[in-house]
Amino acid sequence: MDRIDMDRLKTGEVNLGTSIMAVQFDRGVIVGADSRTTTGSYIANRVTDKLTHIHDRIYCCRSGSAADTQAIADSVHYNCQLMTQVRGVPPTVATAAAVFEKFCYENKDQLSAGIIVAGWDNEVGPSVYNIPLGGGLFRQPWAIGGSGSTYVYGYCDATYQEGWGRDETVEFVRNTLTLAMSRDGSSGGVIRMCVITEEGVERLFVPGDQLPKFWEGKEVLPTPFKKAFENAPVPMAVE
Repeated sequence: MDRIDMDRLKTGEVNLGTSIMAVQFDRGVIVGADSRTTTGSYIANRVTDKLTHIHDRIYCCRSGSAADTQAIADSVHYNCQLMTQVRGVPPTVATAAAVFEKFCYENKDQLSAGIIVAGWDNEVGPSVYNIPLGGGLFRQPWAIGGSGSTYVYGYCDATYQEGWGRDETVEFVRNTLTLAMSRDGSSGGVIRMCVITEEGVERLFVPGDQLPKFWEGKEVLPTPFKKAFENAPVPMAVE
């Protein structure tokens, strides 16, 4: 999701102006998000968990209206549980993503929701699906969304490499979200991640005081004017 359409949010509506992402690696996927939830310029919650459990090895990241995305995630979770009971096998990541896309597209005039669905299943293995605002379903090796994503597309394009293992992917997600949070006023707080593999789901947490450090510049740069005028000619005195 490239941007949050603020005009579509109702007055005072809680907004997940956010930074979310999911990355596929050789044995699984990693989903991650910041934790800031805003209502206009007011931070309503600074430790929100934006990683939502859908099924045993399927998670989603939510951006847009908090109420809309929670309602959609609850409906998809219910549908996935029902599929498991009826068919006797867990749904695939593609099936869960398709249900998300159906809800988002058919209700695109009433909803403000950008979703990233990721997980592991027996048919495909690890996979990541991006569902932008208004619907659409795209499988990608990595996906980013929310208001903070516009600041880090270049970093992701320049840094991501296929064939990464778990540790390299965790570092990539942590660095990307940190950069997005440092630039985007609607993103911040802590970083939450889920490592999803065939063996199960592992939760990771990065506190705000342990985020990676990047160059942030200086408030005031020194001016070179004094040195430039040291050897300047002295004006002639006028009597």
